[in-house]
Amino acid sequence: MHFVNAKGILSGSGGFYGMNIYRGCTHGCIYCDSRSKCYQFTHPFEDIEVKQNAPQLLEQALKSKRKRCMIGTGAMSDPYMHCEEELRLTRKCLEIIHKYCFGATVQTKSDRILRDIDLLDEINRSAKCVVQMTLTTYDDELCRILEPNVCNTKRRIEVLREMQARGIPTIVWLTPVLPFINDTEENITAILNECVKAGVKGVIDFGMGLTLREGDREYYYAALDRYFPNLKNKYIQMYGNAYELPSPEAGKLTGILNRLCRENGMMSTPNECFSYMCQLPEKYEQLSLF
Repeated sequence: MHFVNAKGILSGSGGFYGMNIYRGCTHGCIYCDSRSKCYQFTHPFEDIEVKQNAPQLLEQALKSKRKRCMIGTGAMSDPYMHCEEELRLTRKCLEIIHKYCFGATVQTKSDRILRDIDLLDEINRSAKCVVQMTLTTYDDELCRILEPNVCNTKRRIEVLREMQARGIPTIVWLTPVLPFINDTEENITAILNECVKAGVKGVIDFGMGLTLREGDREYYYAALDRYFPNLKNKYIQMYGNAYELPSPEAGKLTGILNRLCRENGMMSTPNECFSYMCQLPEKYEQLSLF
């Protein structure tokens, strides 16, 4: 990893701001869109760029804002990758969010988030906290191939249950769904059933498929050659260089998602989930003033 002093930390406007404390990732997921060349990385993806002044920048930004809102992290780089164990920058930023009575939403694949569960609980009590967890495959062996350097799905489900026990709301990203790999009725149903048991608020899916761009595509296809021989040719024949690669089973799988979410009171569209995560209830605004 290497350290930089960033010029700013928050992006967005109005009622929601996002931040990325790190650039790059060490989780090694074979499908990661953040590897795409459009993001203009000037260093190897696994050589994590650390915004070492992130807490200071965040404090400067939040103490000057008159209206409280939600602050999100994890959209581009996981805030709980390996280096966070030592650097603790994510925790420091969460402490600042709590100090100024803002809300937080954190997206991760890592059980390292449990280290900060007490702080997340405090944020949820004084404002609002939403934990987002990515689940792609229920099979542990397949998970080790798709997401080799992070805890498996079973452990992530345990994290969701720990959050549920604290009353911290959760959202699950059921994406990507990789054609001919994890796009089965058994896999999607198993994950959704666990979401129900863990009291998940909503599930985000973008059409039961995968997106590939230059940079990401080459890395993904190399992984297919390594772990799923001959599957790359099937992808090329079916999708060419398309950005969106929907599963041939997308219609059926989306139907399962919609039915199980409807039957169990879970949100099932990205718009619903994003709207929920971006809103800081007015009552919290009132509480923070006293």
